[in-house]
Amino acid sequence: MKNKWVWFGAGLIIGIPVVAFGWWLLAPLFLDTEVNEEFPLTENATIPAGITQSEAETVMMTMSKVETKMDEEMPKEMMEAANVVVKSGNFRDGDSFHKGEGAATIYKLADGQQVLRFEDFKVTNGPDLRVLLVNHSNPMGRGDLDSGYEELGKLKGNIGNQNYIIPDSIDVDDYGSIVIYCKPFHVVFSVASLN
Repeated sequence: MKNKWVWFGAGLIIGIPVVAFGWWLLAPLFLDTEVNEEFPLTENATIPAGITQSEAETVMMTMSKVETKMDEEMPKEMMEAANVVVKSGNFRDGDSFHKGEGAATIYKLADGQQVLRFEDFKVTNGPDLRVLLVNHSNPMGRGDLDSGYEELGKLKGNIGNQNYIIPDSIDVDDYGSIVIYCKPFHVVFSVASLN
């Protein structure tokens, strides 16, 4: 009878961590994390007093359809204040199991800050996914990351629009791609080669 309890206790001691590890490993394959962040500067936009949200949206929708070309050039001060696309690319699959799609764009904002933005983004979920800025322009696997990379942080979600701040110390001209990387298993999930 005592042997039975020893085996039961040993089974629990071994079984619980195995089940927990299995859940950590496999759950991301079945669970999606959706994120929908606004572009950094639009988060702080305000609607003038006396105008409702729906009126503002109607005006913006109407103005977006106007196809008038300006005869005069935009003043230099305004051009400098605009956000500039520095590099961009589209995500591709890492392999036949690890899928990825959407756009990756690096912007230089009017205040000089650099931001990496994912739009219409979707990738196979996995444990502990990271966003890497990689020197190699078309990495196919772990070995291609040896040329150098900067980690921009944990992936916020495997679906949706999201932003990552690029430190001022990083010169994005030295980097050729964005990689979604599984840190514990050293697997490339998706790559966006930058132009």
